[in-house]
Amino acid sequence: MKQLDIDSSGDREFFEMSLDHLCVAGFDGYWKRLNPSWMRTLGFTAEELMAVPLIEFVHPDDREMTLNARGRLKVGEPLRWLVNRYRCKDGSYRWFEWRSVANPERQVVYAIARDVTDEREAQRVLQEARETQERMQRQLILADRMASVGMLAAGVAHEINNPLAYVMANLDMILEELSGLDPAVSARLAECLGMARDAQQGAERIRKIVRGLKTFSRAEDERPAIIDVTQVLELAIQMTFNEIRHRAQFVRDYAPMPLVEADDARLGQVFINLLVNAAQAIGDGSPEANEIRLVTGTDASGNAFIEVRDTGPGIPADAMARIFDPFFTTKPIGIGTGLGLSICHNILASMGGQIAASNGESRGAVFRVTLPAASAPVVEAATVATSEPTVSPRASILVVDDEAAIGQVLRFRLREHDVTAVTSARAALDQLAAGTRFDVILSDLMMPEMSGMQLFEELQRAHPGVVERVVFMTGGAFTASARAFLDRVPNQCLEKPFTATALRAAIQRFVK
Repeated sequence: MKQLDIDSSGDREFFEMSLDHLCVAGFDGYWKRLNPSWMRTLGFTAEELMAVPLIEFVHPDDREMTLNARGRLKVGEPLRWLVNRYRCKDGSYRWFEWRSVANPERQVVYAIARDVTDEREAQRVLQEARETQERMQRQLILADRMASVGMLAAGVAHEINNPLAYVMANLDMILEELSGLDPAVSARLAECLGMARDAQQGAERIRKIVRGLKTFSRAEDERPAIIDVTQVLELAIQMTFNEIRHRAQFVRDYAPMPLVEADDARLGQVFINLLVNAAQAIGDGSPEANEIRLVTGTDASGNAFIEVRDTGPGIPADAMARIFDPFFTTKPIGIGTGLGLSICHNILASMGGQIAASNGESRGAVFRVTLPAASAPVVEAATVATSEPTVSPRASILVVDDEAAIGQVLRFRLREHDVTAVTSARAALDQLAAGTRFDVILSDLMMPEMSGMQLFEELQRAHPGVVERVVFMTGGAFTASARAFLDRVPNQCLEKPFTATALRAAIQRFVK
């Protein structure tokens, strides 16, 4: 292959006019000749470029690769492909793709380079876009999976609450019966009473956990109400305590807070996320040496504030400004999604609240949530006199629940009344069609074949006089139609498992 002879006028004209970057470099490592494209691209004059070894213009990370390629050229091996970066006068770098051959006799290298900076930048942007798209697809899959888990959790809560209702009711009655016995009758009576109380406490823990499941897995239909934040915090603690207790001591540092107007499920999601983040920041191993502290109070403006403080490593200074950005996370790959704090920020902003992050005075991180006090007036519940027990007249009660054990336990619990229990809405309609009169109808909301909602609609059509005496029972109205129904009708709904006091209070309204 004939080498370019830049001394001839034709070759010199081609060399000067080429839009590509042509050059001749000596084996000594200096440029000997450069066409104008180099000066236009790099911003140096030809004299400045040729005054120092060309390797000085190569990016430090690319120098070893460039020197190796030069060594191969010197022994007669043509360079078919090399991509490296050259420094511009303004300090930036441009990418070049090279083709080169050497002439050992003349001790020079003839080379042609193409500026591929824009192509590489476009490839980088495209790659980032692909990675972002893949990350978002993973997040959408995760969100869909979490939505499915939420629906499953709500369904599980409903299924647990039904048997839990009669388990707790039976335990209450067992304790009542045992407490009325003379301990002298049996040496083991006190032991049995202790076991029954332990079982009752365990059932109560299950009830609180299921309540949290049911509340926080609710669909994203916002239902703002005036709430006590402390109750939401306690549910969040119940849901996350197993994550916390292996990592740190948990401390409640509560001071009075005003009521706020918020959606309890979405607010609970915020606190669950902050508590889990605090636990994960600490890690496993030394719970006795670490602490997660939950601080509440009222700020100078009358707003409620909640702080989650941990004794972990704190937030890196370079991460503080981005801590609430979507997809930003300081957790290892596979641990964090980078969405939790961003979602918390958006949820609180929608409620008129704020969240701020800082590092503690000695160690750890502090996340402070601020919520405006509720402006709507709070209606105080009427005080119920308890000095003397109220004796209700005997009433006729119809219990409609597909769980036969619910009917059985209510029949026993309400033994001062006449209780009829059926396991289907159809059987309830048959009772009414036969002319049986009931003072109260206790109906489960979610039943197979015919739901409590459908029973209610049928009663409106065929027996309108009894509609107002229907009290619903539910283990969790987790469908959108069930929630809409309860919002629409004025009838009371008892959440399973309910207490004997709540049950009798619901019946008392209809028994004069």
